[in-house]
Amino acid sequence: MRKWFFSLAILVVTIMGSVGLTQSHAIEAASKPHYTIVTDSTYPPFEWKTSDGKYVGIDLDMLKAISKKEGFTYDLKPMSFNAAVQSVQAGQADGILAGMSITDERKESFDFGTPYYESGVVVSVAKNSKITKLSQLKGKTVAVKTGTAGYTFAQSIQKKYGFKMVSYNDSSMMYDVVSTGNASAAFEDLPVMAYAIKQGVDLKIITKPASTAWYGFGVKKGTNAALLKSFNAGYKDLVASGEYDKIVKEYLGNTGKKYAEDMKTTGSNHTFGGIIKENSSSFIDGLWMTVQMTILGIVLASIWGLLLGTMGIAPSKFVRGISTTIIYIFRGLPMLVLAFFIYIGIPNLTGQKVPAFTAGILTLVLNEGAYIGSFVRGGFLSVDGGQLEAARSLGLPYGKAMRKVIMPQGIRLTIPSFVNQFIITLKDTSILSAIGLVELTQTGTLIIARNLQGFKVWLIIGLMYVTVITLLTWLSNWVEKRMK
Repeated sequence: MRKWFFSLAILVVTIMGSVGLTQSHAIEAASKPHYTIVTDSTYPPFEWKTSDGKYVGIDLDMLKAISKKEGFTYDLKPMSFNAAVQSVQAGQADGILAGMSITDERKESFDFGTPYYESGVVVSVAKNSKITKLSQLKGKTVAVKTGTAGYTFAQSIQKKYGFKMVSYNDSSMMYDVVSTGNASAAFEDLPVMAYAIKQGVDLKIITKPASTAWYGFGVKKGTNAALLKSFNAGYKDLVASGEYDKIVKEYLGNTGKKYAEDMKTTGSNHTFGGIIKENSSSFIDGLWMTVQMTILGIVLASIWGLLLGTMGIAPSKFVRGISTTIIYIFRGLPMLVLAFFIYIGIPNLTGQKVPAFTAGILTLVLNEGAYIGSFVRGGFLSVDGGQLEAARSLGLPYGKAMRKVIMPQGIRLTIPSFVNQFIITLKDTSILSAIGLVELTQTGTLIIARNLQGFKVWLIIGLMYVTVITLLTWLSNWVEKRMK
């Protein structure tokens, strides 16, 4: 037993060391301001991830140029648009650059820089659809992207045209549900929708742009005035020098030269082998993040669960009550809600930032630990109570009797449950993509945003999950045999 815990300790230290290395970055000169900028990385031509792992697009090329001119550095955090907005509001990020429309409602929570691109919302349907106008959407389902101008516009005309709304966190998923017939139409910004269609999405636009608005760079209201000032000054210089127009033309002129080139180099081979070869580094990085989170999460959750389980059979009613309450609360909270509470809710309350990786691990520990605590307590209670009484009658203190007699037997009884929880933890890491962790699921989302091969990419991702789960099951079974 001691060897097992010693091995786990070594494993935790090793993983934490590797996490520190992978997440560390070069120390910048003290004179340079450093910011955290969030973006929606599935929104071409404004932002997306290329096959070689770089984040590019009108917004991101503009930000890169502005940062050089203004002398500041930044960390770029890709996540869903909705999560990005909340991250800035919670103080987890300093600014958001994600094709964000400037509206009166958003002005109540954000300060915006100089508007840099004018857009409008259009409605698109499948190429073979007979729908040609909004009135034909009555009683049908439309797809919208959470938190966007398209969502707001669709909501404003929903009663008038009588359609149902279904929300998605990324554009590629929204396009897929319409092209496959699971929704009748999609509401999207004109340049983004037109661009997607030019790159092969099987949709067509049926309306003229509506709800016209400008895009803007946003910071939390009343904060980061220096960053906003730098953005405005840098943007002004880009416009004056003609560099901004050049950036826009490279992505939108001639059907989007830069995006088309990326599609040509990565999309020409849409076979399974071609997709794997072209995105191998991304798949490996996503898988490594998933494995790190799974192992670190389950180890820490096991320690926490063992503590909760032990508290759950303590002689003190108060201690047992604490254990029962903690298990009840964290088993009852959906993991996504818990992740957002830790990553966004706590910083809102305390003003202190919580790194996404830390928030993800805490989410796994609290959620998985509650389930572990529940079955560990059950394992301890299943041991004949007479054994504890016998140990006490021989003069062993309660704590020593538990460690020497009850716990070894109870833990052995729960080994199958530990194996099952290990597998569940691996799958649960996919939920944490919502707070910006680029694990295996988020990796698939980023790849699909570029190559639009949803079926093939998700099949590859699914097979990777199954393979890892199989290996973990073998490992867990080996550990189980060693501990018997």
